Amino acid sequence: METATMAWTAAVAGVGLLYWFFWVMGAAEVKGKRGVDLKMGSITDDKVKDKYTQYWSFFRAPKDTAATAADREKVPAFVDTFYNLVTDIYEWGWGQSFHFSPALPGKSDRDATRVHEERVADLLNAKPTHRLLDVGCGVGGPMRAIAAHSGSKVVGITINDYQVNRARAHNRKAGLDSQCEVVCGNFMAMPFPDASFDGAYSIEATCHAPRLQDVYREVFRVLKPGGLYVSYEWVTTALYRADDPAHVEAIHGIERGDALPGLRHHDEIADIAREVGFEVVKELDLALPPALPWWTRLKMGKFAYWRNSLVVRVLTLLRIAPKGVVEVHEMLFDTAKHLTLGGETGIFSPMHMVLLRKPADAASDESK
Repeated sequence: METATMAWTAAVAGVGLLYWFFWVMGAAEVKGKRGVDLKMGSITDDKVKDKYTQYWSFFRAPKDTAATAADREKVPAFVDTFYNLVTDIYEWGWGQSFHFSPALPGKSDRDATRVHEERVADLLNAKPTHRLLDVGCGVGGPMRAIAAHSGSKVVGITINDYQVNRARAHNRKAGLDSQCEVVCGNFMAMPFPDASFDGAYSIEATCHAPRLQDVYREVFRVLKPGGLYVSYEWVTTALYRADDPAHVEAIHGIERGDALPGLRHHDEIADIAREVGFEVVKELDLALPPALPWWTRLKMGKFAYWRNSLVVRVLTLLRIAPKGVVEVHEMLFDTAKHLTLGGETGIFSPMHMVLLRKPADAASDESK
């Protein structure tokens, strides 16, 4: 009888553990994306492995911002593929805001993320009467935080149609669908009229552009004269050494695993902004002290990575998740190690902030 009871208890515990692993565990911040719901965006299950292979073949070789015109034309399609592959995994393991933020004493990761996003609204002096543009909005985590904090109407643009649908669903669930709008499009050729936004921002998004000038020029075009634009840029810092193999491998690892055609150096950003016509109001690396490390969340998430890796392997074995999910998850785990190294050595920052202004006397139809 004792043996039967122990066996029954073990069985119940096992079922409970499986239930916790596969059904209860949702997104890191707001549950809503479970392991059993993992999809690869709009990619059909039988094409996931092929799409991952194509992605990896394109981004595995180091590139820079002077890539050939042919390569530059291919980047948007591969960035779209990347976000089809990773969006659900990001939501499941990280939350609805696909970016980093400095840690805050006594605050949760979610609270630190919110503060980092609300800073954008404050820098833009956003008001309820304003219409803001989110350049590369993902599934809309920052959009919702900024809309709620400022009262502004926010229009987000993302190249990935699956993210558009996810963002709209989250907006409805948050009761912000009348305040937040999402459009599918390329932020290097946006479907918006000239001078149609009071302000704009991008949070760790423009790093996907082969040429930053192409994004900044479009933002300049759609901003009203006098409008502000704030961007958190991924950059290599003054500590980066191109002759140090460890530095080079860390940066290339970040580029390969995050669909980046080439990271820019920190001292390029303001010059590019001026080149397209912006005035530089403020420039600051928000990762520098006294800010606390942004990469601690990656280091502390090792158990979550292990757990999620086990989950995706089992789900793939059971054919609940498509072939290729394991490879995508392993790629992200490897990229997290490179990001952590970049943060610890100080050679990389994901939050080099520039606050820019379109001159008040700029013609509304100016295109530079």
